[in-house]
Amino acid sequence: MFKSRMALLLSSALAFAGPVYAAPQHDHAAHAAFDGTQVPVPSPRWVADEPLRDGMGRIHQALAELRHHEMGHMSDAMAQDRAGLILDAGAYIFAHCKLQPQQDAVLHSMLVPLLSAAQKLKDQPQDVADVAAMRSAVAAYPRYFDDPDWASDAPAEHAHHE
Repeated sequence: MFKSRMALLLSSALAFAGPVYAAPQHDHAAHAAFDGTQVPVPSPRWVADEPLRDGMGRIHQALAELRHHEMGHMSDAMAQDRAGLILDAGAYIFAHCKLQPQQDAVLHSMLVPLLSAAQKLKDQPQDVADVAAMRSAVAAYPRYFDDPDWASDAPAEHAHHE
């Protein structure tokens, strides 16, 4: 059976990451093959539909909360929980993917490294570098998709009260 290049890319990326999250089946055969070239930022940005806004909103929230883990203010168990939330949101996005082929390819180029890093954090929560890898994976999302709930990829403010 024919598999799109994107599906192979997803499988390969997740396989190299070790025992990681297995994304739900997602039919990419109907999509154009992603050739790995950089897709120019669209003008205007692509509209994020409700399922995409919902899933990416949950990812954004979990990443914001994981800043506490990076600073040593969150337990490993809580970090694992947030990584699980990101994995669940990614699965939701895969299950409800209704994007045009180019949009789909761009989004998947973000989700593959995001979910791989989330699984690594869930497996080894003491490795906080995976949080930065997740944040980096989705940094381009607000440049490509018009999502009012994710207006900026700038870091959230964090105040220390002593």
